[in-house]
Amino acid sequence: MKQVEIYSSPLCGFCHAAKRLLDKKGVSYTEYNVLTNAKLKPEMIERANGARTVPQIFIEGVGIGGYDDIAALDNAGKLDALLGKA
Repeated sequence: MKQVEIYSSPLCGFCHAAKRLLDKKGVSYTEYNVLTNAKLKPEMIERANGARTVPQIFIEGVGIGGYDDIAALDNAGKLDALLGKA
């Protein structure tokens, strides 16, 4: 399984949805809470090429975007391959 990271906030419904999708797929991930650790937000913005919204999801260090992006990959049948499950 590939390394998955997610920058999130506990107040973000899209963050919860993204984590539910990853949980449903049985994927472990490292979560970075940008609300409780202010130093993480600038790091996330830099890694995500200027994106400021959460969640920001990375697979093997490559940014794939937020919840809409990961859901679209899943609906297109491409997420499992990115996660190393196919």
